[in-house]
Amino acid sequence: MHVFVTGATGWVGSAVVADFLRAGHRVTALARTTEKASALAADGVEIVPGTLDDLDVLQSAAARADGVIHTAFNHDFLKDFSLFATNAAQDERAIIALGQALAGSDRPILVTSGLSGLQPGATEADRPVSGSPRRSEAAATALAEHGVRAATIRLAPSVHGIGDYGFVAMLARLARETGVSAYIGDGSNCWSGVHRLDAAKVYRLALERGATEAIYHAVADEAVPFREIAAAIGRRLGLPVEARPREHFGGFAMMVAASMAATSEATRSRLGWEPSGPGLIAELDRADYYAA
Repeated sequence: MHVFVTGATGWVGSAVVADFLRAGHRVTALARTTEKASALAADGVEIVPGTLDDLDVLQSAAARADGVIHTAFNHDFLKDFSLFATNAAQDERAIIALGQALAGSDRPILVTSGLSGLQPGATEADRPVSGSPRRSEAAATALAEHGVRAATIRLAPSVHGIGDYGFVAMLARLARETGVSAYIGDGSNCWSGVHRLDAAKVYRLALERGATEAIYHAVADEAVPFREIAAAIGRRLGLPVEARPREHFGGFAMMVAASMAATSEATRSRLGWEPSGPGLIAELDRADYYAA
């Protein structure tokens, strides 16, 4: 299978590319810089230079592939959450462009989203509330309504592993800066988690099986109380673990206070997916997780 991957040098995308290559598939990847492109090319990946704003480039690459995996998302918001809406709009435009290139065919596209806006304990059959800030899933749904074989991979809020620079890494950084590993309220709201290598398998298995479902959940740890996440960070950094008001977290407070727990029973059954990587708390109890 010839697969076009966006975000191929990112935290999730790089694991997806490696997993597809190990399975014997051909990979074409979007790359923004020469340095990143060189690393991909050395692994046998065909490079398409460009960004998410180069819609014609995206469409041309998608048109030549047997399937598309869209993992790219502008992560400027990790430094300034006020940028999230702008990043989400860019993501939506890219998804629509990619899908349009696949219209009239059975070639699938998998887009990436999260669990924000879903009820706690959500299944693959549940839908996010209207007005969810990330538009990826809504864009995929719109494509499907126009006959494109589009599906969404919902990632757990913690896609963990050594080298993690996502939400949990942000929590650790904030703990170091403020001298406390904090949570909001009683910390009973739950997050889910998945190891990045396990998440990559969901993409491959879903594409190999033709992306027959609208939603897949890349979720291994289904419900981890946020206070336990804060406690694990505090243990390793030698910091107190305490409740703090929302202001302590700035623009990140909405995520910290959210309940983003979900099941993955349907995904496991339909894909034969069995996550095998370490769980979130076990990962956070590793000293080398905080080396950066």
